[in-house]
Amino acid sequence: MNTRAILRTAGIGCSLLLASAAASADTAQADAVKRGEYIARMGDCVACHTAPNGKPMAGGLALETPFGTLYSTNITPDERTGIGRYTFEQFDRAMRKGVAADGHNLYPAMPYPSYARMTEADMRDLYAYMMKGVEPVEQANKENDMDWPFSMRWGLSLWNAFFLDDEAFTPDPKQSAQWNRGAYIVQSLGHCGACHTPRGFAFQEKTMGDKGGKGDTFLAGETVEGWRALSLRNLWTPEDTAELLKTGRNKHGTVSGNMVDVVQHSTQYMTNEDLLAMGVYLKSLSPGKDDLPMQIAQGPAPAIVPLPAGMGAAPEDDVPTTIFTTRGGLGYLQFCADCHRANGNGVPNVFPPLTGNHTLQSQDPSTLIHIMLTGWRAPVTESHSRPLYMPAFAQLADQEIADILNFTRRSWGPGDAREVLASDVANGRKHLGAKSINERPFETPRLADMLKEPNAEQLVLGARLNIDTARMLPNHVGAAMNCASCHLNAGTVADGSPYVGVSAFFPSYGARAGREITLEERINGCFLRSMNGKALPKEGEEMKAMVAYFDWMKRETKPEDRVEGRGIGKIDRSIVPNPENGKLIYAEQCAICHGDEGEGIKDAKGRWVYPPLGGNDSFNIGAGMARIYTAAAFVKRNMPIAFHDRFPLGQGGLSDQESVDVAAWFSHFPRPDFPPKVNDWPKGGRPSDARY
Repeated sequence: MNTRAILRTAGIGCSLLLASAAASADTAQADAVKRGEYIARMGDCVACHTAPNGKPMAGGLALETPFGTLYSTNITPDERTGIGRYTFEQFDRAMRKGVAADGHNLYPAMPYPSYARMTEADMRDLYAYMMKGVEPVEQANKENDMDWPFSMRWGLSLWNAFFLDDEAFTPDPKQSAQWNRGAYIVQSLGHCGACHTPRGFAFQEKTMGDKGGKGDTFLAGETVEGWRALSLRNLWTPEDTAELLKTGRNKHGTVSGNMVDVVQHSTQYMTNEDLLAMGVYLKSLSPGKDDLPMQIAQGPAPAIVPLPAGMGAAPEDDVPTTIFTTRGGLGYLQFCADCHRANGNGVPNVFPPLTGNHTLQSQDPSTLIHIMLTGWRAPVTESHSRPLYMPAFAQLADQEIADILNFTRRSWGPGDAREVLASDVANGRKHLGAKSINERPFETPRLADMLKEPNAEQLVLGARLNIDTARMLPNHVGAAMNCASCHLNAGTVADGSPYVGVSAFFPSYGARAGREITLEERINGCFLRSMNGKALPKEGEEMKAMVAYFDWMKRETKPEDRVEGRGIGKIDRSIVPNPENGKLIYAEQCAICHGDEGEGIKDAKGRWVYPPLGGNDSFNIGAGMARIYTAAAFVKRNMPIAFHDRFPLGQGGLSDQESVDVAAWFSHFPRPDFPPKVNDWPKGGRPSDARY
């Protein structure tokens, strides 16, 4: 082989080697970017560095602190407004020391004291992702609005000198690899201590880990932005912790406040192994108290009304009797029990329980007040694609909210829970800017006000019979239905067939009966049809209590008056139903409460939680809800619950067409017959959607 051929062959070989090396480098970088993306998920970078409706990582999110407002910065690789020109060394310094590329100090709202514990390998992978895996966005950073002297950044150098512990995480050789992995994530990338560790006088975390003299304060609980971040020390089993971080809920409750974003943007994407490791580490920490014991504030004694002797069934053994005898109990029964249930057990995989709920047991009621005033939304996760809502109850007065919270804390919280005062709620309302806004003139009656009346015992019985009809009147109810199944919140919800003013309009002509009917006859019509049962004796104590309850809600209504929110509204009867689309809507939005096939939901003891929409335990064919357009009008304004933030049940949200479609689907489920139907509409006027 001549020299030229040898050189040519060598050149080809070098080219192949260079190409192979380049391909290998590209693969290595791609792997680093992929690992870095996972690390960014663990660090939850996107949550703080993305403004509402903004582009990911472009900053602009307002972060409220006790010292003013900070705005998160653009951390996309844009070279002009982001971090595109950062070297790895500059990036590493910002992450570990809180010092930007140009030398200015970052505020410790950026949890660099936690990120300082990252390994170099993780830091390099994160850098690769931020530079190569994030879309650059040209967006200038907003100026912070910090109070003086905190607006002076030079003080942050002193803060770092006193409080920054930038010691990298060191595995404990006495512990398992799983424990060390969990400890590493919790202490570094997870920066759990940023919210859950008590702060010192300079707003520093009192400790960055579980070692040293202050180790028992690590993750021991803190109040942040009006939310109580609970103690994580030995809180749940590792499996319970992993489930909460993956789905946003477990058998003890659901996440709220800032943890909604943490689950939604970060922990749900983590591997099951990492989540379980975190749970193992947290379970190993010595139990800590969420709060120091607080003296119980003395308030006025609650109004007590003894339960009527011999009138209706006693409450179930797991329902607090004070639910019927105190203002807070009746407030809870009216506004909270539909989701959390009268026994506080909630609905598994739907609504959180209050029994064993650590937020309820905390001495600090900040989270409870926050949720009552501003509402709550569950995170969107792979396992729960539709977020559930609890609407804000800011329409309630400060004392009403305090009464409800005190009832729940006495019933399912710690025995030494301090009293929540109306002033606590007022302060929270002011801090959160929560306004009492009623967008319509409907005035929601308060069940608690029945306790003021001279016939309070009778009125409470009437309310109980409405809410717990099937159990209290088993000889007169043949279905798994209560009056409140259609008359929401015991008949106090606008467009939910409320009882407000109703008794003023009776006796009145009933087209279905073809004659004038009394209020007692109208009530018995529901027992016969909607509850597929038997009529109540018109002179019996139960009927008298129900009529008294209606009369209490009549107020000053006269027969000629028009009552705002009465009935369930109307719907366009020219809409052509599409039952197949209704089947899809039902599966997406209704099955969670009424079962996949409309069979209803029962609790662990076999008691009905939400009623069936078909079958032998449902309303019969003579009920109004068996008619498409009547059912559609009810659905449009009242179902599903907890899918929106409308007061008081998060109800409604479907369009007219969707409501008609889903009503066409479930109203035609098999159901009991009603033989007297042959006597209906004797003078004509039979509705077109009647099924007989």
